[in-house]
Amino acid sequence: MAEQRSAVLQAVQDWVSEFVVGHNLCPFAGKELRAGRVRFVETPAADIESLLHSLSEELALLVADSSIETTLLVHPHVLKSFAAYNDFLDLADGLIESMALEGVVQVASFHPSYRFAGTLPAAPENLTNRSPSPMLHLLREESIEVAAESHPDIGAIPQRNIEYLNDLMAPR
Repeated sequence: MAEQRSAVLQAVQDWVSEFVVGHNLCPFAGKELRAGRVRFVETPAADIESLLHSLSEELALLVADSSIETTLLVHPHVLKSFAAYNDFLDLADGLIESMALEGVVQVASFHPSYRFAGTLPAAPENLTNRSPSPMLHLLREESIEVAAESHPDIGAIPQRNIEYLNDLMAPR
């Protein structure tokens, strides 16, 4: 029997497939998505303490299970404000440090109201990190290093995405 996904989790999976992979915003995501190595998990956490607990569990699972390349921990019931979410990232980094996972796992941030410092709220480049629901993207640092070595110019990806999204969103 096929696994039932919540509407929230399905929206996130569709966003990854259609937006992130479909627009090649992350040139490494498609391969792992097709291989079934992206873990999509929704936590029922409704407060920061519960979210930290869920994050701790997912960090431990990612490190222990080599069949999981990356995890998207979706938390639709907590940190709905981008300011609160952004503040939480320090706690997430502190948890990684307390679990002795610095250099092993890092967190990338995605939020429906994501806004890069110094940009206007409607700036197209914010779309690179805007997701259907607040989430924490857990990445293996070793995989990031391998990806960086295999890509001809990994440092150009963010600028390419900004230019692409500005062009995509430009009035016609």
